[in-house]
Amino acid sequence: MPQFIGGVALVVRDYDEAKAWYRDVLGFDAVEDTDLGGGKRWVVMAPPGSAETRLLLAKAAGPEQEAAIGNQAGGRVFLFLRTDDFWRDYHRMKAAGVTFCEEPRVEAYGTVVVFQDLYGTRWDLLQLNA
Repeated sequence: MPQFIGGVALVVRDYDEAKAWYRDVLGFDAVEDTDLGGGKRWVVMAPPGSAETRLLLAKAAGPEQEAAIGNQAGGRVFLFLRTDDFWRDYHRMKAAGVTFCEEPRVEAYGTVVVFQDLYGTRWDLLQLNA
């Protein structure tokens, strides 16, 4: 089997608020929410229709991790949400209240816009050219 990145941990302030935002605003599926005891949970989200990519919502534990919330990539785009219909998803996300950092733009590789999640983590919404 070829290798692939099956999941990425995203440090969040609160499991429930992050889960609700990714589900209700981005339309992600809640794949798993398992209580691990001691206040820890295994909360896994996935873009709709995604067979492999998973986002683990990891509640910050302590000041160092709390300081990284929303800035895990040092202000750069951290995650890339690829789509097969940019304008459909852009308009749906805009109507749901997503904060966009710029206007959509057409580049040589495709159509893209930078947006922020509920904590300020920067993402690209991206449709690559055929």
